[in-house]
Amino acid sequence: MGHANKTVALVTGASSGIGEATALKLKQLGYTVFAAARRVDRMQGLHDAGIHVVALDVTDDASMQTAVAGIVAKAGRIDVLVNNAGYGSYGAVEDVPLAEARAQFDVNVFGAARLTQLVLPHMREQRHGTIVNVSSMGGKIHTLLGAWYHGTKFALEAVSDCLRLEVQPFGIDVVVIEPGGIKTEWAGIAADKLLSTSGQGAYAAQAKAMANSMVGKASRKRQSPPRLIADTIAKAVTARRPKTRYAVGFGAKPMIFMRRILSDRAFDGFMRMATGVGKAA
Repeated sequence: MGHANKTVALVTGASSGIGEATALKLKQLGYTVFAAARRVDRMQGLHDAGIHVVALDVTDDASMQTAVAGIVAKAGRIDVLVNNAGYGSYGAVEDVPLAEARAQFDVNVFGAARLTQLVLPHMREQRHGTIVNVSSMGGKIHTLLGAWYHGTKFALEAVSDCLRLEVQPFGIDVVVIEPGGIKTEWAGIAADKLLSTSGQGAYAAQAKAMANSMVGKASRKRQSPPRLIADTIAKAVTARRPKTRYAVGFGAKPMIFMRRILSDRAFDGFMRMATGVGKAA
């Protein structure tokens, strides 16, 4: 129980990108950090930095139960949960197998929800805690061929809002982070998935244009570093009264603002223009 007096954080999806940067930032602030991911071999740098590395698969209930129980046994508490694990599944609704759609929800929504269920009893007992759900500007806007990805992020936003109401009486905060374009592996993985799903057939022209908008040279220049999100998460968890939402990173605030002021069809046209797709496929 040597860590019992320190603030304890669990960060998922910590093998790269936002999760890795967040784990390092919280460690720098003096937190006892447990960095979790499936790919433990990719977290050697975090281990060397004095961060506890945890094998965790957010689609495996036993894995999540074991991880949370292990952290509580070792550190005596969990003060902060950062639900960051996630990926982007892109493709036309007509093309994406429903098994893949379910897998997208399993990782991006149900994994976060189950971990939240597992840490809440400990946070309620302590009468404080912070749950940070890493959503996306994609939780407020829609993009071409991103139905299932956006579906998960819209869902995570709604779950977060309801959860905030539920746990407020127990001194627990719920914070949503809405990143814009960030320099991570996310875009490359999403673009590859898009092209393998809809790169041939009726939606091929849209898929190629959208993939290029994700990983083309111009898009790479319009991406913020993961540390910007890590700094924002740190700001949220150390605030006495954090905001309920933080929109940060390239394009996040302007895109959410555009969605708010434009009609549905006007925003559709804006997104088609932005991704280089004409009115018709």
